[in-house]
Amino acid sequence: MHNHHCDPDRRRLLKLGFLGWGALWIHPLLFSAGNPTVPDRLGAIGPLQAPDINGVRLPAGFTSRIVARSGNDLFGYRWHAAPDGGATFATEAGGWIYVSNSELKNHNGGVGALRFDHTGQLIDAYPILRHTTLNCAGGATPWQTWLSCEETERGCVWECDPFGKKLAKVRPALGRFKHEAVAVDTHTMQLYLTEDEPDGCLYRYTANKFDATGLPDLENGLLEVMVAREQHGHQMHWHRVPDVIASQQATRLQVKHAVHFNGGEGIWFQNGIVYFTTKGDDRVWAYHTTGHRLDILYDAAEYNSPVLTGVDNITANTAGELLVAEDGGNMQIVILSGNTIKPLLQIVGHEQSEITGPAFSPDGSRLYFSSQRGQAGHDRDGVTYEITGFS
Repeated sequence: MHNHHCDPDRRRLLKLGFLGWGALWIHPLLFSAGNPTVPDRLGAIGPLQAPDINGVRLPAGFTSRIVARSGNDLFGYRWHAAPDGGATFATEAGGWIYVSNSELKNHNGGVGALRFDHTGQLIDAYPILRHTTLNCAGGATPWQTWLSCEETERGCVWECDPFGKKLAKVRPALGRFKHEAVAVDTHTMQLYLTEDEPDGCLYRYTANKFDATGLPDLENGLLEVMVAREQHGHQMHWHRVPDVIASQQATRLQVKHAVHFNGGEGIWFQNGIVYFTTKGDDRVWAYHTTGHRLDILYDAAEYNSPVLTGVDNITANTAGELLVAEDGGNMQIVILSGNTIKPLLQIVGHEQSEITGPAFSPDGSRLYFSSQRGQAGHDRDGVTYEITGFS
């Protein structure tokens, strides 16, 4: 139970005692991304209606359908258990592919793909990575690959082909740690990575070279960790990680003054800002890549009855509005738009599950996500949904 309230329109100075350095602003939920004149912003949607036939509460005008269930035989591929992080990719024929991680232990994880035609009909399903462990979240790249992250102590990042034509490749240069998610700065082609530890770090990867088309080399580059010093307040810096494969010591412990975050989760890059979530303190952060400033965008502790708790995977629409999926909480996907915080949807009866893998179709008309453990609360009962109604 939270015992104080913060007006989201007011900037508040918050002392971050657990970090042991400086102070950060909690600032209003204002985004530089998007155009305020964009019609039909999600922040303007109405209240959630009663659950539909699929147990999904949606605003008026929206519709849900179930596109896959764990264990379903889809075109010869058995849709995986424990669906987690996901993303979409456009196909040449005007359709798209939704990829989804499988967060299973003991080399039973991997990544599956659902292929849709231009009308939204499911036309194929297939694996793009097999026999990996606890594939949690990850991130899409501008060069049309999926980076799948292993959430184990010395986990790897695997680069996968959503189209299923090329074999997945492990990318040790991106570090060996308890990976959660990745976002690519589309301007610099630098990669930002979260770490799911109570004292996890935020990492940045810069390639040492690029190919002829400008794509970064993920096998040869510089892995750095975010650092801060008391006198610089919320101005952040970066320091090289000496041993990226953590052969002697965990990467998060190798650099003095590294900033430690309480359970790094989803991450998203848009218009010069890296947004990421931390589950241990229910916060959404915003790192400004040009000014190197770190702000707290949302802090559940600042509200008596927070709409958003259990922060996890995040995505955004073209208007620059963030969508945050809840791990537990009220099993909602919550919109952060301007000064508005409201649910986009809620799954009823899945109290032992979490919402994972939110991703818009390339044209923004559909949203995909999963309930990782479904109504029964077991990995084998995952359900993957599609929401329509976005204009």
